[in-house]
Amino acid sequence: MSFASKVVWITGASSGIGEALANALLAQGAEVILSGRRAEALQAVAAQAPERTLVLPFETTEYDSLPDLVEQAWTWRGRIDLLINNAGISQRSLALDTSFDVYRQLMEVDYLAPLALTQALLPRMVEQGSGQLAVVSSVAGKVGTALRTGYCGAKHGVVGYFEALRAEVEDAYGIGVSIILPGSVRTSIATNALEGSGAARGRSDANIDNGIDPGVAAQTILDGLSTRQHDIVVAEGMELGALQMRVADPARLFSITAAEGTRLAKVRAELGAGASVDPGAVNKS
Repeated sequence: MSFASKVVWITGASSGIGEALANALLAQGAEVILSGRRAEALQAVAAQAPERTLVLPFETTEYDSLPDLVEQAWTWRGRIDLLINNAGISQRSLALDTSFDVYRQLMEVDYLAPLALTQALLPRMVEQGSGQLAVVSSVAGKVGTALRTGYCGAKHGVVGYFEALRAEVEDAYGIGVSIILPGSVRTSIATNALEGSGAARGRSDANIDNGIDPGVAAQTILDGLSTRQHDIVVAEGMELGALQMRVADPARLFSITAAEGTRLAKVRAELGAGASVDPGAVNKS
């Protein structure tokens, strides 16, 4: 399926995977609605094709504004063919050192926000008799890993919502539902991740720095969306292996993740409670 002339709404479109998706869609001739918190960054993305873009900045957790935003988005071209819920935030902290407010924020941004926007748009797609809904979850939406209890919880939750939604709308109303499962992609996700206190981490991970190029990730995603794949995996190496092992040998996968949890517990014991523990930290024992 070509995306030429399709109307696509992307959240989190100012950077990372969202920006790469916008660039690829515009290159294919799509009409793109760009949403995110940073209007100036969205305008920079839109500048390559101003006649085919609508900049619609908003904070995804401002739920009361969603009816008006959906109205603006829909009215722009009289329809929306594809919604890509991409905005999100990650986490890097052990459960013992993570405040409840961090869990609340992760659930708000990574679970409730895409759910709320999808719910607001869904009746129009049903009335239209067509459309496609997508969400960027994560490999962490299928595999539980240390330092990401809140992130994994929210990403597992969003997988559950969209899988159940697919059962309700795909055959009944002709609305496709795709779940995107990225591993490490070279974006600022680790830098912006929340620590246990709620502060932004402020530094990247080696896995992210050596991850998949966002443009390559975007093309993989669009290839999957074009054929309405249910799960679109954007991962390689150990992360791809973890997804496969989750199905083929879950006990082995847990032994691997538990060993990492044990290692990080030793690092925490050396650094002290509340200390920032990095995925690559090495205990001295």
